[in-house]
Amino acid sequence: MNDTNRKAQHRHLDQLETRPPEQREATLMAGLPAVLAAARQAPAMAQALAGIDTAGVTNRAALAALPVTRKPELLERQKAQRATDPFGGYSTIGWRGLRGLTGARRVYQSPGPIYEPEGSAADYWRIARALVAAGFEAGDLVHNSFSYHLTPGAWMMESGAQAIGCTVFPGGVGNTEQQLQAMVDLRPDAYCGTPSFLRIALEKAAEAGIALPSLRKALLSGEAFPPSLRDWLAERGVVGYQAYATADVGLIAYETAAREGLVVDEGVIVEIVRPGTGDPVPDGEVGEVVVTVLHPQYPLVRLGTGDLSAVLPGLCPTGRTNQRIKGWMGRADQTAKVRGMFVHPSQVAEVVRRHPELARARLVVEGEMANDRMTLRVESVGATSGLAEAVAATVRDVTKLRCDIDIVGPGVLPNDGKVIEDARKYA
Repeated sequence: MNDTNRKAQHRHLDQLETRPPEQREATLMAGLPAVLAAARQAPAMAQALAGIDTAGVTNRAALAALPVTRKPELLERQKAQRATDPFGGYSTIGWRGLRGLTGARRVYQSPGPIYEPEGSAADYWRIARALVAAGFEAGDLVHNSFSYHLTPGAWMMESGAQAIGCTVFPGGVGNTEQQLQAMVDLRPDAYCGTPSFLRIALEKAAEAGIALPSLRKALLSGEAFPPSLRDWLAERGVVGYQAYATADVGLIAYETAAREGLVVDEGVIVEIVRPGTGDPVPDGEVGEVVVTVLHPQYPLVRLGTGDLSAVLPGLCPTGRTNQRIKGWMGRADQTAKVRGMFVHPSQVAEVVRRHPELARARLVVEGEMANDRMTLRVESVGATSGLAEAVAATVRDVTKLRCDIDIVGPGVLPNDGKVIEDARKYA
């Protein structure tokens, strides 16, 4: 292990990272009513929480009873209210022309388009924690190659780096030759950006016979960062770590020197739910990442990210005691079009809900071109006579499509988070 790794392993941003897990959980749950009260100041969240005694939401079971807001719903609300509220009623901050609100430092546009506000808090996106885990230190020069145009990625990294005392070079995207020249001239200690652009920069430097001896650490996000690329960077002297963040909620989890999954950020509550539902799955089972953000300015409660992951058991060897997840494991939105009809994970979940004898289910779509056929594989303990026929009838009622039923024993279905598997052959 080199010096950068040793520093990353033994440094933490603050004492929150090493507090006893039960203390953290008690603090988070005790603060939930205030978070929900702040959320009710946002019209969309007030509607989602209507009729709910939020003062009584002081544990994970109560939190799990609240509705999940998924990104397609957020987008549709924004589109519907574009003329009056580009945030769709989800923000409590804005500017004079937006419901008379104040407090938004910047506004961003992500693909969709979805608009996100940035509040006034220092390190609003909470990226500093991930940077410290990646070995970044006060006084480092950080070459930031995330886009400064429209989207918040670059500003997330910049605010986090400045919060821990780093200097930032705003490289942005593209202009590889100019960015490479800046690296030669300025000799940055660290890099923030996508792993693919860092690889391109290092390859071009090698082709040109340019050495970049100062560049020794990187915080990477926005793309998959496979072990093969991690090793490729390490061979060239750069130790890279992952940050799992989104434009809506900021940092969700981050990699440490232990290289054992991702540690959840202290500023969010993460749940793993069965795709298409809001129901938490047992630890270790793959499901959709649902995030509740613990600040009042953009108070997203139970936001479904659409990403798949799973909880890892145990604590991080670096001394951090928060929950760990395995990292990005695919997408939870597995909608398939079958015989002209859309079939959604939520419909599969509804079939299971109507039959208490069933546990997990997986809808397999097979065939070629217009000859689609569906098979619902379901886990059950001690299936009763007639169960398959009853489940088939429920599938027809819910989806308006016919389906074969395959009842299997507990634990037979793969633990990969797939609710709908499209196994059709396409020309």
